[in-house]
Amino acid sequence: MRKNSIKNTKINEEVLRNLSEIIRSEIKDPRIHPMTSVVSVEVAPDLKTCKAYISVLGDEQAQKDTLAGLRSAEGFIRRALAKSVNLRNTPQITFIIDQSIAYGVRMSHLIDEVNKNSSQEMEEHE
Repeated sequence: MRKNSIKNTKINEEVLRNLSEIIRSEIKDPRIHPMTSVVSVEVAPDLKTCKAYISVLGDEQAQKDTLAGLRSAEGFIRRALAKSVNLRNTPQITFIIDQSIAYGVRMSHLIDEVNKNSSQEMEEHE
């Protein structure tokens, strides 16, 4: 992956902040889970496309419903983003579910379980 320029990094941060605000406060779709957050945003250097990584605190069905709600509200989100971020082009947004937080929590639980089992085995051998 190519290193982002300072300009592109600033654009990513601005779009991330505004996109989070739009999803949190302006969208009224009941399919979108209230515990939805934008983890990261990658705006292409030509400002035509944008990948928005979304994290949903909930089960798999809540994630699917949230993704469907965001995709149906994509036009509204893009217009709201155009009003709040002053860019030459408003990027076409692609929403992607980010599993990294759930994966990290699951790994943490597995590590805790292994540590607990190994400490129990140590006590049994003593």
